[in-house]
Amino acid sequence: QVHLVESGGGLVQAGGSLRLSCAASGGSFSSYAMAWFRQAPGKERELVALISWSRGNTYYADSVKGRFTISRDSVKNTVYLQMNSLRPEDTAVYYCAASERGSALLRAQYDYWGQGTQVTVSS
Repeated sequence: QVHLVESGGGLVQAGGSLRLSCAASGGSFSSYAMAWFRQAPGKERELVALISWSRGNTYYADSVKGRFTISRDSVKNTVYLQMNSLRPEDTAVYYCAASERGSALLRAQYDYWGQGTQVTVSS
């Protein structure tokens, strides 16, 4: 049973940085896609960034490109989201997700989800 646990959320001022972590267990992730989604109040859950575990290929939503970086540590089975130059509009619950497909852009293509971690950016 795949289990994902996020950590690293919190309150930060605009322009600041946070690093989210997602510890993954219970699976063989070499063929998986790992992603970060976020959901703000009253809005749809949206894809922020994804990484293919085996090749390290990455994808970013336009809204975070150049500010956020997704990475993975295959030894620790952990995926990270480094968030810089944070803006109030980045405020959301951030979710880690895993897809058994090698790459997946759609929420419905993700098989496993973490519980989420709150990120709040004050202006």
